Amino acid sequence: MNITIRQLQAFIEVADAASFTQAAKRMHIAQPALSQHVRDLESELGIRLFDRTTRRVELTEGGREFRNRAGKIVEDLEHATRYVHDYAERKHGRVTIAAPPLLAATILPWAMADFHAAFPGIQISLTELPSDQIVAQVRSGKIECALGTFRAGEPDISSKVLCSDSLAAFSLGNNPLSRQKRILWRELENYQLIAMTRESNIRLLFELGCERSKAALNPTYEVSHVTTALAMVEAGLGVAILPTYAAVASRNPDVKATPLHKPQMERNIVLITQSGRSPSPGLQSFTHFLVKHTLASLPRSLTATGRKLSARAN
Repeated sequence: MNITIRQLQAFIEVADAASFTQAAKRMHIAQPALSQHVRDLESELGIRLFDRTTRRVELTEGGREFRNRAGKIVEDLEHATRYVHDYAERKHGRVTIAAPPLLAATILPWAMADFHAAFPGIQISLTELPSDQIVAQVRSGKIECALGTFRAGEPDISSKVLCSDSLAAFSLGNNPLSRQKRILWRELENYQLIAMTRESNIRLLFELGCERSKAALNPTYEVSHVTTALAMVEAGLGVAILPTYAAVASRNPDVKATPLHKPQMERNIVLITQSGRSPSPGLQSFTHFLVKHTLASLPRSLTATGRKLSARAN
């Protein structure tokens, strides 16, 4: 069967107007072209749809039966077309995103609020998960995208670098370290240190920094959550080694983040998606808000680096 939408539209217009002349005017086409659409449709169906005389055009019995069903087909198609058009115009849709707890608390709420103000018809669904679980969820397609510091080269995963972050020493304002612009790793040897447990990627980066700097740093405390480490700094228990964006989660303005250097241990904050999966229009727009608020979470000293990386990724 080779019935076209144009044929159905021509048939419906003639049926409703009871006139080929009026139907041609409504469709803004020549009457001979409209008549040809109807003849082609009748030929395809194998029935006569109209009884034509010099005075009137009337539906045949078969034409009346077909009118109801054809009208539903065209109406459904118009609804589907409007729906997809609105989807492309970001008037509705849904974005599912996952992130580890710290990023979920420090970046995403503000990015989501900013995005919702611009695109109120698109729903953002956020799931907090450990990094190792997030990759599997994105790979399976259960979650459209994820924000985090994931290992490069994951199979079936595409990544977009939003910015670069590095490790910093978090200390109270009365600590001499907080008044420095940068801190050498060896300068931490005489301080009580608060580090993440060995299950954390942050701890892996910390140990790599110790190895490269040949600094003998032994943490006094090990914790599983960044917020716990920050609370311990606030309580005066020591200096925490954390990524710089953790400063956003600190409740105490006296807690200062000072970058560690020689070496500067950097890692990329990336947005990952399933390889081969086209991003939805909503995600395409949401990515711009993620870049904006990810950069805003970094100290000014790192913002320029982040912008360069983000621009390169775009």
